[in-house]
Amino acid sequence: MGLNRKELADKSSLHLQTDVLVIGGGPAGAWAALSAAQNGARVILADKGYLGTSGATAPSNTGTWLVPPGDNRTNIVERRWQRTGNLADQRWMLRTVDQAYENLLKLAEWGYPFPDDEDGRLYIANLRGPDYMAFMRRRVLKAGVTVLDHHPAVEFYFDGEAVTGAAGVDRQRDRDWRVDAGAVVLATGGCAFHERILGAAALTGDGHLMAAEAGASLSGMEFTGKYTLAPYGSSLNKGLPFRWASFYREDGTPILDADGRPLQNGIGEREKDIARAMIEAPVYAVLDQAEPALQDWLRRGQPNCFVPYDRAPVDPFAEMFRVTFRAEGTVRGTGGIRIATSDCGTDVPALYVAGDASSREPLVGGTSGGGGPNSSWAIASGWWSGQGAAAYARRRGDTAFCTSSRPLGQAGLRPAALAKGALTPRDVIDSVRAEVIPLEKNYFREGGRLQASFDKIDSLWADVKNHLSGEGTALTRLKAREAAAIAASGRWSIVAALARTESRGMHRRSDFKTSDPALAHSITLRGVDDIVASSAEQGQREVAS
Repeated sequence: MGLNRKELADKSSLHLQTDVLVIGGGPAGAWAALSAAQNGARVILADKGYLGTSGATAPSNTGTWLVPPGDNRTNIVERRWQRTGNLADQRWMLRTVDQAYENLLKLAEWGYPFPDDEDGRLYIANLRGPDYMAFMRRRVLKAGVTVLDHHPAVEFYFDGEAVTGAAGVDRQRDRDWRVDAGAVVLATGGCAFHERILGAAALTGDGHLMAAEAGASLSGMEFTGKYTLAPYGSSLNKGLPFRWASFYREDGTPILDADGRPLQNGIGEREKDIARAMIEAPVYAVLDQAEPALQDWLRRGQPNCFVPYDRAPVDPFAEMFRVTFRAEGTVRGTGGIRIATSDCGTDVPALYVAGDASSREPLVGGTSGGGGPNSSWAIASGWWSGQGAAAYARRRGDTAFCTSSRPLGQAGLRPAALAKGALTPRDVIDSVRAEVIPLEKNYFREGGRLQASFDKIDSLWADVKNHLSGEGTALTRLKAREAAAIAASGRWSIVAALARTESRGMHRRSDFKTSDPALAHSITLRGVDDIVASSAEQGQREVAS
């Protein structure tokens, strides 16, 4: 099934039918499309940007969690599981590393140019983002998938029992589109709360809101406390070079750790000391712990990390430069749409989820999957969700196109009351960011501050629901919907943070400093306006109304 550019241009709006609709064009979406096509489905992939350059993977290199088959495989997974806060599932972890390894071999078979290691063997643990995603685009097109670039989705269609497709806007032609489908895979990525980090500017939680409106639940939304050190004013979120950094005040006074020693290494537990210091005053760094040979290795291995220094210009190995923490929301956090089946199905019939749009708790628990685990998860969950969606569409047959369906989008699309001209998407986003970005609110959490943030964002949500309108151009509708999704994601994250009355993984509470064994399970959220939090131990309780 395909449409050429002329056919698209000749239509005032676009209405298509397909077996499987994949929403999102990062690695998870690309793998889902390939998997569905391989399983005999007609596939359409709609991307907010351009498949091959959009998403968090495309701008930079990414490792994978590479665990080859062998006797040591179970031990490797067990060791990582011990760092997940007792929330991950070793069965999912083993499935993920096995499927990712198998698919990385597929990439090699298809001709992806992996580098050689020192022994002359293919080194498949690392993927060069730009090359990887350009390769995946070619592979997706070769598989016969219809690709709709610059076609962000804004809402689902639903027939009362199952999702029947989605609708959105064509950014380049300023028109609407709709695709009726036997099954849908959401691969829209996480929510970075409009933090302008590398590759994440368009990651606004759209899929989370669409799924929740359809009745899907979310989990892990409290685990949004992942921050990465970066040069002040830059969009980088690559913190590796700071492993060899020393930290100072503006006057050159060393910042001391809890033991009174000069603070060095901004990775791991030392990160908390830097965050505390940064709340009080600006923090500066110099990468003076790196020997000359290591400096050369860092520049060659992480070239994009050094662009801000070269532009300044500053020698980061000899001169102090100001640093900041960039919040990464659910992108390198954990939360997202809860997976209910082994093939990445959700609570909603015909709806599947992959990559960062899903909760990665089964893989990484309450810790960050940033880098290798998330990369392998995108590959594996994309593959499973494509298989699941193709099988569901095949069972459903043409009945998916014979039912009466209705659009589900509300906030940002169909306000409940008359629109207030004073309420803009920018206002909404700024208000959400004021509650979910500051270190003193989101890195170091406390019940009173969390409740105050919830009260503010809950009041904001009422205004978003009732008054935020996307009337006008396609871009206007998209911006309003993105703002609504950011507000919804922020509200869910605070509700979940209030419900988890302990510290675990990225969730750090000063009023509950230790982990509670009774809370070694997921906090699940359901609902958009009235949010209900539930857990294995507590049952259900209404948190917001």
